[in-house]
Amino acid sequence: MQNQTILVLDFGGQYKELIARRVRECNVYSVIKPGSLTAAQIQSLSPIGIIFTGGPSSVYEKDAPVCDPAVFSLGIPILGICYGLQLMCHTLGGTVESGNLREYGKIDTQLDVSSPLFQNLPPQTKTLMSHTDHVEKLPSGFVSIAHSANCKNAAIANTEKALYGLQFHPEVETTDNGTEIIKNFVYNICGAKGDFTMADYIQQQISAIRAQVGTDKVLLGLSGGVDSSVCAALLEKAIPDQVVCIFVDHGCMRKNEGDEIEAVFSKKRLKFIRVNAEDRFLSKLRGVSDPEQKRKIIGREFVALFEEEARKHGDCKFLAQGTIYPDVIESGANNSATIKSHHNVGGLPEDMGFIGLVEPLRGLFKDEVRRLGRQLKLSKVLVDRQPFPGPGLAIRIVGEITREKLNVLREADAIVREEISRSRAKAHQYFAVLTNTRSVGVMGDGRTYDYTVAVRAVVTSDFMTCTYAHLPYPLLDRISSRIVNEVPHINRVVYDITGKPPATIEWE
Repeated sequence: MQNQTILVLDFGGQYKELIARRVRECNVYSVIKPGSLTAAQIQSLSPIGIIFTGGPSSVYEKDAPVCDPAVFSLGIPILGICYGLQLMCHTLGGTVESGNLREYGKIDTQLDVSSPLFQNLPPQTKTLMSHTDHVEKLPSGFVSIAHSANCKNAAIANTEKALYGLQFHPEVETTDNGTEIIKNFVYNICGAKGDFTMADYIQQQISAIRAQVGTDKVLLGLSGGVDSSVCAALLEKAIPDQVVCIFVDHGCMRKNEGDEIEAVFSKKRLKFIRVNAEDRFLSKLRGVSDPEQKRKIIGREFVALFEEEARKHGDCKFLAQGTIYPDVIESGANNSATIKSHHNVGGLPEDMGFIGLVEPLRGLFKDEVRRLGRQLKLSKVLVDRQPFPGPGLAIRIVGEITREKLNVLREADAIVREEISRSRAKAHQYFAVLTNTRSVGVMGDGRTYDYTVAVRAVVTSDFMTCTYAHLPYPLLDRISSRIVNEVPHINRVVYDITGKPPATIEWE
């Protein structure tokens, strides 16, 4: 590893990706590895620090995740979070107990600000707690550096050995000054220099792409979304004139989107091909209502078209994909639960003829991808484009997909995006969903029986979690009025106020 690295050891925590992302926000590179790594394996990675994630287990459960005890003798600073704290204490001779007083949610917490972990922080803060077990007795050499009303060891430290633990979660936005705590750990305790930047990442990936591909051609499926567009721009910079970009227009794009994509990429040093396949996709989707089945059908057809176009447009030895880290997580990689499948993660047929995958964005979060695109001077219309799933509007139509429904949704969605963008309301992603609910309405003194459109707008920094955007009522009123007046077959507009979790950002 060329950059200083913080190693995130995963013990089943749902927030492991956020931990890695928060470290990177501090301009320090991070990688996630299984908590079962041996001390020797950890040493081979040469991390400047280690963070233990949380997890759903109790340290006393039969199959609870464990770490190599030798990791604590490596001389590498360690920060344990939630289960990571309890595992550290349990392994080093402390006592973990299950208490009657559990802590869930934002809790008032007192910090010892003399600790380098809490430097320049207020002594009283609110932290996100989510635990039943707690550390009752500290291992030798440890002291408490934070407490709450029901948790006397909300944070602990062995300063001499640079071992620290937090019962709360600093990686989530609900913990006040959580990123500052992580920053204090990586800089004050681990001695980070902050040597990870997007410019640095670009040069690393250019070298890696050139080393992997050589003089061979690369085939990229270009959706026009942020991920595939940035991937195309990076490939063009690394291996100009060796990239074949196939834009499969499956007929489920947003209004005018296909023409915008063609206008940008037809001028670059790569071969751009647009395949108009609306009829083909709609015929395959006829009668299909299940969202996961829609994804799989579109994914299969996408791959099939790839095979056909690869034969037409030269000998492409490598397949490039705009896979990003949340795609990998939500598709169930590394024993995570499958939230929804992504056609660009796994499942590709073995007989496609490619000798390797090029995935230069696989370790990045969405906001990092956008920063990378800006660094590459990619068109603002693409870098700032609203996130859009690979299957497009197909999964924003609840129930069966028809050409009529697609046309209705395109117009409604265009209104939503136009109005929210123009208002400058705080929302990071926003779109319309055509539900399969039909209801009675009154328009022009006549009875209607038409569809309901749901408006979705969320606030998020990582796209792994979100809250709904608190859009002003006059804005919602304008959106509703325009949709029912300008878009046929819509007589009702509703606003989704559900966060993630328990919902997903999309509706399928």
